[in-house]
Amino acid sequence: MLQGQTILRIPGPTPIPPQVELAMSQPMIGHRSGDFSKLFAETSERLKPLFQTTQDVLILAGSGTAGLEAAVANTVSAGDTVLVATAGNFGERFIKLAAAYGAKVLRVDAPWGQGIDALQIQEQLIQHPEIKVVFATHCETSTGVLHDIESIAAVVKPTQALLVVDAVSSLGGADLKMDAWGVDIVITGSQKALMLPPGLTFLALSEKAWQVVNGNQSPRFYFDLRAYRKKLVESTSPYTPNVTMILGLVEVLNMIEAEGLQNVFARHQLMKEMTRAAGRALGLPLFAPDRVAAPTVTSFGAEGFDPEQVRKILRTDFGITVAGGQQHLKGQIFRIGHMGYCSPVDVFQVLSALEIALVKAGAQIELGSGVRAAQQVYLQAGEVVAHV
Repeated sequence: MLQGQTILRIPGPTPIPPQVELAMSQPMIGHRSGDFSKLFAETSERLKPLFQTTQDVLILAGSGTAGLEAAVANTVSAGDTVLVATAGNFGERFIKLAAAYGAKVLRVDAPWGQGIDALQIQEQLIQHPEIKVVFATHCETSTGVLHDIESIAAVVKPTQALLVVDAVSSLGGADLKMDAWGVDIVITGSQKALMLPPGLTFLALSEKAWQVVNGNQSPRFYFDLRAYRKKLVESTSPYTPNVTMILGLVEVLNMIEAEGLQNVFARHQLMKEMTRAAGRALGLPLFAPDRVAAPTVTSFGAEGFDPEQVRKILRTDFGITVAGGQQHLKGQIFRIGHMGYCSPVDVFQVLSALEIALVKAGAQIELGSGVRAAQQVYLQAGEVVAHV
């Protein structure tokens, strides 16, 4: 391993493209200057296709969790009844946020590694018509599950409730049709499929959501989305923006537009299928079933070896970092991120190194079997590979 070489294959932060790093190294410009205002307005407009919405996309300086809190602070008042769909660590985060703002929190649970059943949400909405907001996670990063937001939106849309979706580890890597599906608030962060460092969060709100935001009584200041919407009309933000990262975001959008959003989705789907095929060939238990597997992160169980030892070997021998399990899954699973600035050749790299780490950790596998399975998926993919 070369000294200082680090290869991130975790579900965020993800590698940053060289052209994005170069864009962020430009000289600082004034955040209240005309040049920056023009750039800021254009960038917000160019984010709309990514969200698949005609609504404004707000840009805040902060992590993805800042965006989640902003969504809660602007839609929940103390005493409100909300419903949280949870099947992992980040669904639980919504529960904690809603409770912190004084909400009465109801919940729909699925086992970690399984998808949320939209019918259970519908039952709760019928039993509790006072529910003001439904919170759901698109990609549950802790398990590698992609929840069926389209089906969830279909049962929420006819009610008075809003649907707020955490798309921090999915937007830009998985299809999410905000307007067509009827999602009211979509939140994402910069450090996942958007190929930037941590530090920006983005939110888009429906008109139904804005009506709730405007009437909400919860105290807020920095996270008051009304202020961001008002200032966006003036091509600026109410508080100091992250100028450097917005310069990088311009280049990210250039890359996504050049590849084409549907091709971006196809690339992520291909990498998911390659990774899962390799896991099957190696005898690794897939933590998420095929029908709910996320295109941005794959989780594997461990039989006959210690996943933490595998992670350590990958890190010390090859400089490759993969993620471990969270909460009660710590030491039981490991997770490989394949999103953002990642292509099939990167998947081949991590799978080849993984096979060596598995052997060194005592797993009984056939060297080359996982890589071969991934190669077969790649070759069978046909025209999609021309766009990668």
